[in-house]
Amino acid sequence: MHRRPPALLASAALAVALAGCGLAGGSGSGAVSVDITRDFGSAPIASGVQRRVPGDETVIGLLRRSFKVSTGHRESVRSIDGRAAASRRYGWFFYVNGILAPKRPAKTAVNAGDHVWWDLHDWTAAHQIPAVVGSYPEPFTSGIGGRRFPTVLDCAGSTHRACNMVGTALHRAGVKVSYQALGGGSGSDSLAVVVGTWRNLRGVIAADLIDAGPSTSGVFAQFVGSGGQVLELDNAQGSVVRTLRAGGGLIAATEQPSLNQPTWLVTGTDAAGVDAAAAALTPARLRNHFALAVDGSRDLPLPLR
Repeated sequence: MHRRPPALLASAALAVALAGCGLAGGSGSGAVSVDITRDFGSAPIASGVQRRVPGDETVIGLLRRSFKVSTGHRESVRSIDGRAAASRRYGWFFYVNGILAPKRPAKTAVNAGDHVWWDLHDWTAAHQIPAVVGSYPEPFTSGIGGRRFPTVLDCAGSTHRACNMVGTALHRAGVKVSYQALGGGSGSDSLAVVVGTWRNLRGVIAADLIDAGPSTSGVFAQFVGSGGQVLELDNAQGSVVRTLRAGGGLIAATEQPSLNQPTWLVTGTDAAGVDAAAAALTPARLRNHFALAVDGSRDLPLPLR
């Protein structure tokens, strides 16, 4: 659990402000949740829920209802209530249902049920982080751009226990899941959750992206060794600061460029690590984490501080 910084005092005010706005005009409806953090979710600033949104609401409009916002070139956000980048290598990034929005905030629509997350962080090692896990159970419940996608669970044959745990977790979140053997592929009309040891996942495109490092995948971790039996964890600068071996697990999401939608991976150095990662697939344990490594029952949000 994060230590509550003084900035969290803004949280209650945001919740009240968001709950009371967006009631006039438009035909949209449904609660929209908002989180504002810094340093890859490690420092919460504010959070709240807007019970209804106008049909033409945008991400920047939603933000401006409760905060003083300054913008720069092409309406990029420079500061939120005076919180600005400390240097050129920091910036504000926003995610809708755990996915880095491809359009500017003024051009990104807000749909019923969306989770909008703003984070101020160092982009030196990863200029773009295409997908994060900290909005779980999004994007599986509300989808992308107002469209829900079927969810496909791709499981390695050697990790039945973890596969069942992930399927049960998604079912509890109200997500209908279809199962298939690892390697079946999900295509562009569904969301994929891939479950297996790293040895099992070799050759899966999303796993290959993670192998390429944070600058490619946006995930601050990589598996090494002939069978992926070592999990290296990075800091925000992309430097390895810790390694996990037996029992090490990882929940991460990245985006295959050809699909333009995320693939989630629940994986580990061995079957025990995959089980540990599957057990961490809960809203409470994933909240505001860009990715999550687990060492047995211990959570290690990524990038490591």
